Amino acid sequence: MSILVVIRIKRFNLEGIFPALVTPFKNEGEIDEEALRYLVNFMIEWEVNGVVPVGTTGEFVYMSKEERKRALETVIDEVNGRVPVIAGTGASSTIETIELCRHAKDVGADATLVVTPYYLRPADKGAYQHFYEVTKAADIPIVLYNIPQCTGGFLSREVVEDLARIDNITGLKDSSGHLPYMLELLSFVGDKITIVCGHDEVVLPALAAGAKGAILASANVIPDIWVKLYKAVQKGDVDSARKIQMSAQKLARIFCRHGGAVAVKAALKMMSVNVGKVRRPLVSGGVLAWEVKEEIRMELEKLGKITAKQIKVKTELPKRLEDRFQDLGITAKDIEQSKLLVSEASVGEGREKLHVFLLAGPKQSAVGYVWARALANPEPGHEALTAILEPNLSAKPITLIVPAIKIESLRQASIVYGPVQSAVGKAVSDTVEENVISKEVLENYAIIVKVVVNPEALNRQILFTNTYDAVKFALSNAFRVWRG
Repeated sequence: MSILVVIRIKRFNLEGIFPALVTPFKNEGEIDEEALRYLVNFMIEWEVNGVVPVGTTGEFVYMSKEERKRALETVIDEVNGRVPVIAGTGASSTIETIELCRHAKDVGADATLVVTPYYLRPADKGAYQHFYEVTKAADIPIVLYNIPQCTGGFLSREVVEDLARIDNITGLKDSSGHLPYMLELLSFVGDKITIVCGHDEVVLPALAAGAKGAILASANVIPDIWVKLYKAVQKGDVDSARKIQMSAQKLARIFCRHGGAVAVKAALKMMSVNVGKVRRPLVSGGVLAWEVKEEIRMELEKLGKITAKQIKVKTELPKRLEDRFQDLGITAKDIEQSKLLVSEASVGEGREKLHVFLLAGPKQSAVGYVWARALANPEPGHEALTAILEPNLSAKPITLIVPAIKIESLRQASIVYGPVQSAVGKAVSDTVEENVISKEVLENYAIIVKVVVNPEALNRQILFTNTYDAVKFALSNAFRVWRG
C-alpha cells in the first residue's frame, strides 16, 4: 500500500509595513555591513512588520550575486528572528532568480520578492513560465513584484491570475501607483494572494481598497508614520489615516519621483543615519538637485525627524514706518513731499509669521526710480523680484518684492521665491478686482513690498496664506486712506 504525501509550503503572512531597505556602501564601494546592521535595528525599533533587503531601493541591479547574498545574510543574522525578512531575489534570467531564491531559503529568509524579468522582456507566456519555474525550483513563499517604471511594462492581470493558483505564490507588491490596476488585482485575486502597496504616494487609497500592507522606500526614513497610518486603517479611523498620509505626502512624492535610493539616502544622512552613497551610475548630485535636498530637509523638520538649525538673524528696523525704506533710498521726507502711500501688516505666528512694509506711488516719483534701480542693481542677499500671477505675467500695478532679511541659503530662497512671491502677486490682483485699487492707478503706479520672512519657516501653505492676508490688508489700508 502506497501513501501519497503532499508537502505544502507554509503561507507567509504578508501584512503590515515593510521598509524596502537601502544598502549602505562605503566610500570604496563595498557593502558597509555595520551600517546595514544599524539600519535593521533602526527599523525594528519603530515596530515595522518586517524588512525587505536587496530590492529596488537596495540597488540590487548594481550588486553582484555574491554581494546580494552577503547583504541578505547580514540582515537575517541581525534580525535574528525578530521580524520576517523578505529577500529581494529578482533577476533578468530565470536561472539566476532560482539561484538567489534557493540561497534565500537556505539562509533563513521568510519569503522572496521576485521582480518581473526586465531589459529583454518576455511576453505574457514567458513571464508566466519564468515565475512557474522559479516556484517549482525554490520551495519558499514568493511575492510577485510589479514595477513597470523599472521593467518597462505591467505584469498582466491574466498572468497574475494564473500564477495565483500556485501554492507558494503568496502575494504581489504593486509599485506602479496605478490604482485601477491594483483594484483589478484585488477583484480577481485578492482572495487568493495578498496584495500590498509599493508606491509611497498611494498608501492610504491602497489600504482602503483592500491592500494588506505596504513595502516602501520611504519607510527607511519615516517607518513610524506608516505604522501609525496602517494601525489607523486597521481601526477604521480613516480621518486620522488621511491626515497622516497628507503629512507625509510631499516627502513620499519626492522619494518616488527622484529615485528611491538617492533621495532616501540623502534623507537618512540628514537624520545622522550613515548609509553611504549610491552606487554609480547613480550620483546624488546629478539626480538630486540642491533645491530638492532642501525640500527634503524642510519636510523632515516638519515631521520632527530633524531639528531645524537655529539661524540668528539681525533685523534692526527703524521704529517709524516712514523710515523703513531708507535702505532703498527713500526717506521720510520723500514720502511726505510726494504724498507716497505707506502701510504695514503682520499676520500669523511662530515660524510662519509674516510682516510686510508697503510703499506705493506714481512711477514718476521716488518709488518708480527705486523700483527700477533695485531690479537693475540687485543687492546680494536682498535681490528684488517682481510679483507675478503666472510665468511671464506680472501683477499690476507693477509690484516689487524686497526681502528684508538677507537670503543666505537655498532654503530661504525657495521660500521667498516660491509661496511669498506667488502670494504677493495674487494679493495685488485680488485687490484690483475688488476695486480697492482704481483702474487709473494700474498703469501709473508702482508698489514696493518689503517682506520679513523667518528663515526657519517650514509650512509653505501657511506662509502663502499669511503673506496673502498681510499684503491684502496693507494694500487695502494704503489705498482706502488715499481715496479718503
